[in-house]
Amino acid sequence: MKGKKRGKKVMLIVVSGIAGLVAVVFAALLLISGVFTQQRYLQPWKPGYSAKMADPRLQLTAHGLLAASGHNMQPWRIKLDPNNDMVFSLYADSSRVSPAVDPDARQFMVSQGTFLEYIRIAGAELGYDAAIKLFPEGEYEESRLAGSMDSKPVARITLTKISAAAGPLYPYLFQPDTNRGGYKPDPLTDSQVQELKGINKDSDMTIEVFQDAGNMQKLADYANQAAKVEAGVDRVMEETAQIFRANEREKNKYRYGFSVEGQGTSGLMRHVLQGAVTLLPSLNKGQAASDQLIQSTEASVDKTPAYALIVSGDNSRTSQVRSGMLYSRLILTAHRLGLAMQPLSQAIEEYPEMNGIYSDIHRSYAPGGGTIQMLVRLGTPLNEVPLSMRRDVQELIISN
Repeated sequence: MKGKKRGKKVMLIVVSGIAGLVAVVFAALLLISGVFTQQRYLQPWKPGYSAKMADPRLQLTAHGLLAASGHNMQPWRIKLDPNNDMVFSLYADSSRVSPAVDPDARQFMVSQGTFLEYIRIAGAELGYDAAIKLFPEGEYEESRLAGSMDSKPVARITLTKISAAAGPLYPYLFQPDTNRGGYKPDPLTDSQVQELKGINKDSDMTIEVFQDAGNMQKLADYANQAAKVEAGVDRVMEETAQIFRANEREKNKYRYGFSVEGQGTSGLMRHVLQGAVTLLPSLNKGQAASDQLIQSTEASVDKTPAYALIVSGDNSRTSQVRSGMLYSRLILTAHRLGLAMQPLSQAIEEYPEMNGIYSDIHRSYAPGGGTIQMLVRLGTPLNEVPLSMRRDVQELIISN
């Protein structure tokens, strides 16, 4: 009997020791993640954030910051007109182009449009008509693209005071634009499809929604094949790794790019993962990152009831920007209908290794010579997702 009691005591000591070690490791991961760090990178999401600014141009810019952007790069700069306090200009921030994944800066310019549409919608809510003139000094000189972006505005915005009117889309500016999680299998209703397609008033653009089995399988195949191609291109994966923010301190410092929230991770598990990635960066680089991209894409398309495409008649810089404005309206309308969206950008990216898939998907879905500006999955989300990082509005202002 004494031997049995002694054995039980030893077992209890071992179990207690393991439990204590697990608790220590858990606590350490939370601390490394920055569990007690104030999340300054989420401040712009608070509805009262813009109200602290006296200048209406900055109030609207604070709303524009919440828009979707490629790789969450937030590639926007604002120049306030010194002679007219109701005029400001949007410039593309050439330092935020992603040359490996977006060598022609197409997605980058679509992101300019998402910002402008958020400004327009917020303006009406706050009592301003925001008249947007695209490329007021002409489109870019493609032979000197970066310099042209720095010198020529994407848009000039002129505000006119009007009666404030509550708009149906404004409340949804404050929701995450992307949900990479699973969606319910229920198809969209005919009324939902018609409402989504009906937001497009531009004869040079189309919104198509696909739910039939044939197109669902075809688009899922494109998405999965493109993810496998991208996962095998080292320079693209490295570019993505460079803008991954592993913990709360990094997110507060940079306030743009990717983080574990992008996969829908929240609560204490977010801190556990952040702590682990901070300690072992290899968990989010190299083969591990490639495998994660492939697996997450497969999981996403497996729980997708519908796809949507935005196709423009040409691929001019103006059309790219206008596509982004349409995409913002599509996101916000989808949210109002209780739907979520996620871009599946890989299949329509223009770097050499993706040329085959890019050509195939365009032959199938833009046979008239148009350009697929956006490919997204959409449906009713199974879960809500966390908000993503946003920069401080003051960082966008061009000082001279």
